[in-house]
Parts: sequence; C-alpha cells; structure tokens
Amino acid sequence: MKRVGIIGARGHTGAELIRLIAGHDGLELAFVSSRELEGRAVADHVPAYAGGLRYGNLDPEATAREDVDAVVLALPNGKAAPYVEALTAAAPQRVIVDLSADYRFDRQWYYGLPELTRGDYAGQTRISNPGCYATAMQLAIAPLVEDLAAPPACFGVSGYSGAGTTPSDKNDPDKLRDNLMPYSLTGHVHEREVSERLGLPVEFMPHVAPHFRGITLTANLWLRRPATRDALLERYAQRYAGEPLVRLVDEAPWVSRIAGRHHCEIGAFALAPGGRRVVVVATLDNLLKGAATQALQNLNLALGFDEFSAIPADGEHA
Repeated sequence: MKRVGIIGARGHTGAELIRLIAGHDGLELAFVSSRELEGRAVADHVPAYAGGLRYGNLDPEATAREDVDAVVLALPNGKAAPYVEALTAAAPQRVIVDLSADYRFDRQWYYGLPELTRGDYAGQTRISNPGCYATAMQLAIAPLVEDLAAPPACFGVSGYSGAGTTPSDKNDPDKLRDNLMPYSLTGHVHEREVSERLGLPVEFMPHVAPHFRGITLTANLWLRRPATRDALLERYAQRYAGEPLVRLVDEAPWVSRIAGRHHCEIGAFALAPGGRRVVVVATLDNLLKGAATQALQNLNLALGFDEFSAIPADGEHA
C-alpha cells in the first residue's frame, strides 16, 4: 500500500482527488491539509471517503516529516516552492505531483499529460500536472501541429468551479446567471503553457459560464494544405488509438455530457470550403481529466500501478 498526502485539500480538485484515492486499492490517504478546514472530519466534506482522517494544517517542514510515498500539491499558483524545497531536502525521491502552474515551464519536471507525454516519463519524481484548459487545447490541437499554417485560435468556456473556492465575480452564481464572463483574454497562463508545450504560438480567449463544472474548447485551425474530413478523422483516430480517456465523437461534444466523467471528448471536425480551415471542439471536466483524474494517472505511473487504476473504464464518476 502506497501512502499519499494532499496539501491544499479544501478546494474542488482536492475533494475529487480524495474521492479517487479512497477508491484505489493500492493507495492510502495519509494526510490532508487545509488551513480553513483544520480539525474537521474529511468524511464530513467528502462522503466517498469512509476513514477517520481529519484535516490538518501542515507547513512545509511538517509535510516533509510525514512518512508518505507521494505528496500532491493542490495549492494556488505561486505557493508550491516552499513545500517542494522542504520535501526535496528531506527525501529527494519522494514523488511530488504539483497541480499549480509553478513548474509547468520547468523542463526538469515531467509534464504529466500522459496521452501526449507518456513516452517522456522515465521515473521522474517531480511531476507537473497540466492546466485544465491546457489539457483540452493540447488534445484538440496535437494531432495537427505539423500541418498548421497559422496560430490556433481557441475559444474556451469553463464552469465556475474553475475559478476556485475563494469568492470572486468569476465564481459568483448570481453574477454569472444569464451571463458569459470573458477574462484574461491575452496572456493567460494556459495560453503560454500550450504555446510552450506544442512549440508554436496559440491564441486563447477564456470565458466563465453559469454551469458549475466542465470545459468547452473550440479550436480554429488553418492547415497548410487542403484536407478531407475523413483524413482528419483518421489522423485523430490514429493519434488516440488505445487511449481510454480520449474519445472521438462525430458531432460537437456537449459539456453537459462530460460533467462528472473522467475522459475528454473531441469532435465536430467541421471543415470549411476549400479544405484548409477546420474547427475542432473538445470537452472535459475541469476538475477530473483537467485536474484530479490526470493527477491520479500521474500518481499511478510514478508509484508503479497501471496508469488507469481506480479510474472507471467507462468514464463514469467513481
């Protein structure tokens, strides 16, 4: 049994990760840390967890003293470094999976989007979990990267769970009602992340909507040479053959059909006259494949389990 601890477990992603680890036959939840929930029973906040664990409030040094095989950092951007430094000083080979953007641009860390980077994994213990939008964008664009004639233009819409639990306009249901709120329309961290990973400039325009969870990502792609829809479908089918968490659909996927599920759906493949402009739509649950499910894939890889252990094969909520 491998022991895992979570730092920053108050948020939506932390709760999903607790639920997933609770359903894993080979993982044991050793501690969960949340300043706001300190002392409260984990089971009171995550019903799928049946143990007696209570939330703690662990600083970096206390975290480093815990006897665990892996630590997941589910902290806001800019907060991971003190924990990484303390954990590295105490046990360099202990696995760290960081869900923030802090190490996504650090090539010394494995960038854990397994469907695209699995071949780069060679036992690294420092793993950076991709962003939710960045996961959807890369999965939508990657099969055509070598054929693109212009920067992809991506229009994204996320449920308000993506804005976290700290109150703001972007997660206020009253302000979002009957509304679509654009934000960070240039220079979003996920725009920079995808541009870095795919090796080409990507344009990204994020919005937040009144629904709670799920991302819709529409990518406008210009090709160097004309293509047929059948050829595009075959390209995507070959790229994602054998990937249980990527599913191709004929029509544009609906975000309502992906909420609470662990996979990404890619569809539409709308080809404009002339065959050089294609529009692809990807949907995923920002809390699952965009965060907690992907973190579990990375934990499984790092700790020696099958990558998809405790991730339901049919894509339904565990």
